Amino acid sequence: MIRLFRQYFSFMSFVFILGEGLLIYGAVLLATYFIFNMDLELVSLQTIVWLKILLITIIAQVSLFFNDLYEKKITDNYVDLLMRLIQSIGITSIVLAIIYFLFPSAMIGRWVFFISLVFLLLFLVSWRLLYSLVLRRKLFAERAIILGFGELARDILHEVENGKNLSYDISSLIVKEKNQETNNQFRGITIHTGFDNINEIAEAENAKNIIVGLDEKRGILPYEELLKCKVRGINIIDGESFYERITGKLLVERINPSWLIFSDGFVKSRISRATKRLVGLLLSTFMLVLFSPLILLVCVAIKLDSRGPVLFSQERVGEYGKTYTLYKFRSMRANAEKKSGPVWASENDPRVTRVGKIIRKLRIDELPQLWNVFKGNMSFVGPRPERPVFVEKLKKTIPYYNERASVKPGVTGWAQVKYPYGACEKDALEKLKYDLYYIKNMSALLDLIVIFHTAKIVLLGRGAR
Repeated sequence: MIRLFRQYFSFMSFVFILGEGLLIYGAVLLATYFIFNMDLELVSLQTIVWLKILLITIIAQVSLFFNDLYEKKITDNYVDLLMRLIQSIGITSIVLAIIYFLFPSAMIGRWVFFISLVFLLLFLVSWRLLYSLVLRRKLFAERAIILGFGELARDILHEVENGKNLSYDISSLIVKEKNQETNNQFRGITIHTGFDNINEIAEAENAKNIIVGLDEKRGILPYEELLKCKVRGINIIDGESFYERITGKLLVERINPSWLIFSDGFVKSRISRATKRLVGLLLSTFMLVLFSPLILLVCVAIKLDSRGPVLFSQERVGEYGKTYTLYKFRSMRANAEKKSGPVWASENDPRVTRVGKIIRKLRIDELPQLWNVFKGNMSFVGPRPERPVFVEKLKKTIPYYNERASVKPGVTGWAQVKYPYGACEKDALEKLKYDLYYIKNMSALLDLIVIFHTAKIVLLGRGAR
C-alpha cells in the first residue's frame, strides 16, 4: 500500500484508477485522430485539445465513481458491470451536453465524443476484465505471513480475503501451538507451528511482510526471530496498525491505551485548526446565501404540512464535551419524544412527517447546521454530534468513546460515509472505530474524500432515516 498525507491507499486500486483514466483519455484521443486525421505525435496537438480531452476524462471518471464502479466486488457480476458502464457513459454524455450548451468553446468536435464511445466501452470492459483476472490470480500482490491465530488474526484474514484489491496475499499463518480449534478456524491456509524458524519460513515463501496478529504479546513475542527478519528487509507490521491501514477504522475492542499513545497520528497543529475554521466560516457563509431560496421554500413546506416550529433544536455534545444547540429542519411531528423519551430514529419511523420523509431523504434537514458551522460549534467534517444522554450511557460501555469529543463535531464524517445509519449500541461501537480513525489521521485530503463521498450519498439518496 502507498501512503499520502497520512492516508493509506491500495497500490492496485491506485494503478487501476490511474490506468482507467489514461484509457479514457486515449479513447477520446483516438477518436480525435479519426475525425480530424491528426498526427498522433504529442507536438502536433494544440494545448486546448489536451484540456478538452482532460475535461471528458474527469467527467467520465466521476460518473464511474457515482455508479459505484470503484467499489469492491463490482466485477463479480458482469451483466451488472456492463449496465453500470453504459449508465456511466450516458451520464457523461448528458453532463457534457450541458457543458457544451453553456460553453460552446469547450466542445472538442461534433462527432468526436460519439466515435470515442465505441473505443471507450471497448477499453473500459477490457481493462476491468483484465483487472479482475489480476486480482483473482493475485499476480502483483505482496506476500504476507500472519503471526498468531486469535481474534485479531481472524479479523485481519477476513478483511484481506474480502478486500481483494488490497495488494496483499496471506500465504500462511505461524502459530505457537497448533490444536483442533486452529485447524477448524483457518481451513484452506497453510499453518506453521513454532516461532523458532520464522525467518526461514518467510524466505521460503518469499514473504515481504510479517503481520503480528497476536492477541497477547507479553511473554510470547519472538523478538530475536522478528529482529532477524527485520534486518533482512522483511517488513514487521503490528496487527492493530495493519488492520487500521486496510479498513480505515481502529479496532477499539483490542487496542490498549499505550498503542494509542505511541502510535503515529492525532496531529492538531494551530495552523490546521485555523485553516479548517476559516474554510468552515467562508464556505458556510457562501452556502447560506446560495441555499437561502431553498431554505425559505422548505420553511413554508414544513409549516403547511404539520403543526409546530420550522426548526428543530436539540442539545448536543461538542468539542471537549461542551454542549451546544444543534439546529435542523423539523422532520418529525412536534413533541415526538413526549411519550417515548430520548430514542434513536428507526427505519420507517412513524414520527416522521410527509415533508420530513423528503427532506431527510435528500439530507435537506441538515441545512440549518450551516449556522452551527458559521458560529464555530461544528465543522463540515468530523464525528457526528451525539446527545448528552446517549454520550453518558455509551461512555460507560464503549472503550475510548469520550475521545471522539477531542475535535469539533461535523455535519458529515468518516463514519457517516463508511457505515450506514446506526440506532443501537453495537452501531455506536462501529461508528466509533471510524471516528477515532478520522481523529487520528485528520488531514485536508481526508476531509475532501469525506465530502466527495457525502455528495455521492446525498445525490443517490442513500442511508437516510
